[in-house]
Amino acid sequence: MSELNKIALKIISNGKGILAADESNGTMTKRLEAVNVKSTPENRLSFREILFSSDGMKDCIGGVILYDETINQISSSGESITNLISSSGAVPGIKVDTGAKDLANSTKEKVTEGLDGLRDRLKKYYDLGARFTKWRGVYSIGENYPSKLAISSNAHALARYSALVQENGMVPIVEPEVLMNGNHSAEVCFNKTSEVIKKCFEELILHKVDLSGIILKPNMILSGNLSENKISSEEVSIKTLECLKNCVPNEVPGIAFLSGGQSEIEATENLNLINKNNNTNFIMTYSYGRALQQSALKVWSNDIKNVEATQTTFNHRAKMCTLAAQGKWSSELENK
Repeated sequence: MSELNKIALKIISNGKGILAADESNGTMTKRLEAVNVKSTPENRLSFREILFSSDGMKDCIGGVILYDETINQISSSGESITNLISSSGAVPGIKVDTGAKDLANSTKEKVTEGLDGLRDRLKKYYDLGARFTKWRGVYSIGENYPSKLAISSNAHALARYSALVQENGMVPIVEPEVLMNGNHSAEVCFNKTSEVIKKCFEELILHKVDLSGIILKPNMILSGNLSENKISSEEVSIKTLECLKNCVPNEVPGIAFLSGGQSEIEATENLNLINKNNNTNFIMTYSYGRALQQSALKVWSNDIKNVEATQTTFNHRAKMCTLAAQGKWSSELENK
């Protein structure tokens, strides 16, 4: 096993998943203001540190994706944030893209930027303790979208990013997210997601990326959020597994799904059925942001000094997600 493969497996094995705590300051400000908490560097750190020091981290979380502000902050105990995360047994990671910008000649679509200066930034993040990274390509579904231009441009960027990350001894999370916004059917989502993932691996192979040292972070196959023809969780699991079986090379150690606008319960139930029906060799786990944090954030906002209540809420959600990553979740356990 390569060192990169060992890191990838440490993050996603034994039902453990990834806590995506890499919201930009702008996104985090929206989340905090929505629950009437002022968005300051101190408050952003305080909420995240409560999660990072919870029991749920030790039992359920294999990796944490950080934002640039957070990885440079010091915890209340005086230790670095990466040390705090490592002490729970999880691997610290870092978001390294600089966001999705309008794609030239197809301005209703996005291409993710951040390759300029990335090699030097990666060295800095490695020295700060990061051992994996994240880059998100984002694709809209519409009558003419995603276009071949958007599919190709984002796949190329994801591959160049991945090659640079592995060169610096870290595991790249490859995140091609086909958005659920729209009234499209699950069938359209299946076809577009398949096209996107196939092109990503074409480019990763072309750029000589070690596929045993990456983690894929895709969307599940869902109907659009405005579609009148929603599919059941059972159908979500079957279509998602079929898509990944057809598109992902066997060398990839595992897949950590994004929640992509699903509620906490939806994201948990769908992951659980994916694992119950899993007929692949891939580890199937979670890399959730809101679907791990939203309930804890609401509890915390009631009293930002009430660490115990916030951690209890987070621990429960993390445990449910980890049970789902093993195909052992049930609504009875959820409501215990």
